[in-house]
Amino acid sequence: MKESKGISVIMPVYNQASFILRAIESLKKQEFNNWELLLINDGSSDHLEDIISPYLADQRIRYFVNPVNKGLGFCLNKGLENARQEFIAYLPADDLYYKNHLQSLFNKLIENPGANMAFSGMRHHYNRYCQQKLDGYWYQLVQVLHRKTADRWMERDELVTDDLDRMFWNDLLQRGNPIPTNEISCEWVDHPQQRHKILQEPVGGINPYKLYYKVKQPLRYHTTVGNFIDEVSYFERFRNRRDTPLSNDPLKIVLVGELAYNSERVLALEEQGHKLYGLWMKDPYWYNSVGPLPFGHVEDIPYENWQKKIEEIQPDIIYALLNWQAVPIAHEVLINNPGIPFVWHFKEGPFICLEKGTWNELIDLYSKSDGQIYSSPEMRDWFTQFLPPEANNDFILDGDLPKKEWFKTELSPRLSEKDGEIHTVVPGRPIGLHPHTVAELAKHKIHLHFYGDFTHGQWKQWIEKTHLMAPGYLHTHSNVTQENWVKEFSQYDAGWLHFFQSENNGEYMRANWDDLNYPARMATLAVAGLPMLQRDNTGHIVATQTLVKEEGLGVFFNTMEDLAEQLKDKENLDRIRQNVWEKRSSFSFDHHVPGLIAYFREVIAEKHAKEISNKVSA
Repeated sequence: MKESKGISVIMPVYNQASFILRAIESLKKQEFNNWELLLINDGSSDHLEDIISPYLADQRIRYFVNPVNKGLGFCLNKGLENARQEFIAYLPADDLYYKNHLQSLFNKLIENPGANMAFSGMRHHYNRYCQQKLDGYWYQLVQVLHRKTADRWMERDELVTDDLDRMFWNDLLQRGNPIPTNEISCEWVDHPQQRHKILQEPVGGINPYKLYYKVKQPLRYHTTVGNFIDEVSYFERFRNRRDTPLSNDPLKIVLVGELAYNSERVLALEEQGHKLYGLWMKDPYWYNSVGPLPFGHVEDIPYENWQKKIEEIQPDIIYALLNWQAVPIAHEVLINNPGIPFVWHFKEGPFICLEKGTWNELIDLYSKSDGQIYSSPEMRDWFTQFLPPEANNDFILDGDLPKKEWFKTELSPRLSEKDGEIHTVVPGRPIGLHPHTVAELAKHKIHLHFYGDFTHGQWKQWIEKTHLMAPGYLHTHSNVTQENWVKEFSQYDAGWLHFFQSENNGEYMRANWDDLNYPARMATLAVAGLPMLQRDNTGHIVATQTLVKEEGLGVFFNTMEDLAEQLKDKENLDRIRQNVWEKRSSFSFDHHVPGLIAYFREVIAEKHAKEISNKVSA
């Protein structure tokens, strides 16, 4: 059909039945009436079709359905491919037009035949207004009209991003600058389920995005506030191999909750010939890894009928984990457990459970589970102060240790060998390292290398102040994935653990999270063979201090002068570095799998023995 000087309005919709009537009615009230609406249902599971069915009799409205969610780019491209008009507008189902919106945009492009795109001003965030592109964002779909071109939107299989410039506008704008109408004629509606909010850390992120849109495949993912994540290539080696044949005495293990960082570690259980299933929390944060897992070999259990499915599977053990966000689902499974041996593994953090109101559930998980795994001996001793005596079938294992595949041996030359100065690294938040602390280090020619793009944004003022106070001694670097830990971090002389002054004076009741925790960076530093730096908290209960001292993994100090003196003792530092390198395998999850499986079998045997004893007593 020949294109006419009308407007094709593309409306992608996913589970927005409660919004869409406002959007459609705002289109029907337009002064400009030569429009068609291409309404694209992207696999919605709400009552959308009941709501829109009266409108489908309108010949100007064309309806398309994706059986499963395909993503924004796919929907917009489907609209472009089916558009019959010369001009393209967008009306997301949660936004709306004012009556002059299409006419004012249309007029601008007619008046400027050399222009390809026009945009309006808009109301946003309830009662705010902007005439141009909103600061810190891109042109919103609702505010744009453009000529139909051969350009196409970036789709999910290429990259998932919140950046509409990267997805489409940059290509379109290569054809010429956009023209403003200078009129407020639409509204970009603010609400929690906006796509960019689901995408962006820390409230959103890759795991909330995949769960919300029911995405099952691995993704290449990069938002404007987070690091690039390439699940496709990163996990290819795991995903594309065959399942490991079952061992002679395999366990069926149901993982419940979430896997946090280094989620692929659980494959070490599958690689020993055990069968893994996953029952995941419903509302993950960005770092709460849940299924479908991008590395495969874990069979998901639908939450909707998990009890029936577990009864069918008849697993040998339920392994519930890991952080405070998983407490509600772990507790639900514990209370409704059909008699399966249940192990609870908790990482962080008990104090957050107090704050969030899930302390009752947490204590149930410890006191009513068949086995308890603590991230450190200090964590166990802290909890056992107020747990019933029978809750003592415990095992010690840090919650999110990396997998052995990342323990490469490709060492890099140390920077200190080139410039004669000392270089230290902090992989993550520089906890306890104030700008004046870095300035003190600089006086002793000790550099600090700070990694993490997202963290840099959160610590922007700290970075600016530190650069002023210690010019040339603070260096910022992008995030480094596990496969490059050894090569990247081995160029430094030592690495920082959390730098804090304990105040518990050896009293468990006074211990806080810093005292009890093994921070995730501990394994990162160990993998690269780096001596670990921390304040000397002798006389206090500090989990990292106990472990590092017992294993000879680091340097303890109270002043920067003391630290500088120890770091300049090359012979002693080399001895510590060699010791860390020799013991680094103990910081892999694989190293602990035989002990963990033996512990599972012990829990299973004790559970069955109790059941037999109870039957005999009855």
